[in-house]
Amino acid sequence: MDPVKPARARGILFYVGAAGLLSVMAIEAIAVAGRHLRMPLLGALEMAQAAIVPAACASMIIASLAGAHAVVHLVTERLPDHVRGWVSRISALLAAIFFTALAIGAAWLTEEFWSSFEQTDVLEIPFRPLRVLVTVCTGALALIYLARAVRGGRP
Repeated sequence: MDPVKPARARGILFYVGAAGLLSVMAIEAIAVAGRHLRMPLLGALEMAQAAIVPAACASMIIASLAGAHAVVHLVTERLPDHVRGWVSRISALLAAIFFTALAIGAAWLTEEFWSSFEQTDVLEIPFRPLRVLVTVCTGALALIYLARAVRGGRP
């Protein structure tokens, strides 16, 4: 596996996530200032919710690729090495199953509401691309953890 490609992909994901978080921060700052000046920013909540989806997706994928999720080792650190390896694989497999279930559910909702042209109330931001992004993200997370289960635990 080429070590440059994952680093480049993580870099792109980092900037996508950072842009989403900075957008949310800017939107909320403008909205708060606008409320104090009696000039509210209409649709601020809708814009923030739409901006947080790519940020959340990017951060989950980055953390999963890096193996940087919070982990408690109270039990596993006391296990023998060969058992610890199997427990790590089983944990990764359970995570893969969980994210597969989420991906299937997200895909189901995406398909179910595809023709309904769902959108937010004030700004009419369409839900369709956000639903597709969540489906792709959860599918990618399932594949990451499935690969980890096959490879043996850590990234």
